[in-house]
Amino acid sequence: MVDQTEFAGVGIMPVANHNPNFYLKTKMFVQTWSDTVVASTQNLWALVLSFLPGLVAALVVIIVGWVVAAALGRVVWQVVAAVHVDVLFERLGFKKPLERAGLKLNAGKFLGELVKWFLILVFVMAAADILGLAEVTNFLQLVLSYIPNIVVAVVILLAGAAFADFLQKLVRASADTAGLMSSGFAGAVAKWTVLIFALFAALDQLGVARTFIITLLQGFVAMLAIAGGLAFGLGGQNAARSFVDKVRDEMGE
Repeated sequence: MVDQTEFAGVGIMPVANHNPNFYLKTKMFVQTWSDTVVASTQNLWALVLSFLPGLVAALVVIIVGWVVAAALGRVVWQVVAAVHVDVLFERLGFKKPLERAGLKLNAGKFLGELVKWFLILVFVMAAADILGLAEVTNFLQLVLSYIPNIVVAVVILLAGAAFADFLQKLVRASADTAGLMSSGFAGAVAKWTVLIFALFAALDQLGVARTFIITLLQGFVAMLAIAGGLAFGLGGQNAARSFVDKVRDEMGE
């Protein structure tokens, strides 16, 4: 033990003894920090281990579903091609509208791809449900429920285009047979009227701005009525006067 009186004369003080509480607090801090890191690592590893089986199962479902969807889509393609559905659609007049749009008539491929991607979405939705991704599952359910609307809208457009071509030829032939002028103009008006109504019907099936479409359709019908009335009023004055005079003479007799 060093005597403090030996250093008093020279002005040197011995170093004070360290506080034992400091070492205890330091040790407790390090221990707490180590326990926290270890606990966090264990929890993270437990989460990974608990998530891994679901991830593997989801990947298996997607891979199997992709293979099954591709196989069934191919089967549908071959079956539709074997029954010559394209020939029927060509006779109904669907080929020319598709060719004008730069597409080739291939009902088998269309239906096969539709079945394929429908099944892929179903299996992806199942995988998302396995992983507990509720938002993804809800979104895919909305997509799947919207697919029939798309199919119906496409059918409406194709049928409208085919019927528009047929009506144009019919109106033109009827006008030529009756000896009326501007048969081509009458046929074009009939064709575009059908096409516009088909477009409105397809957009309504898709649920795109229904209120706007209804308003626009009402305005289009009103425009046709006003245009027809003006055309008859300006161009058919003499015919209308003759008809009224004839009725008046008959009533006078």
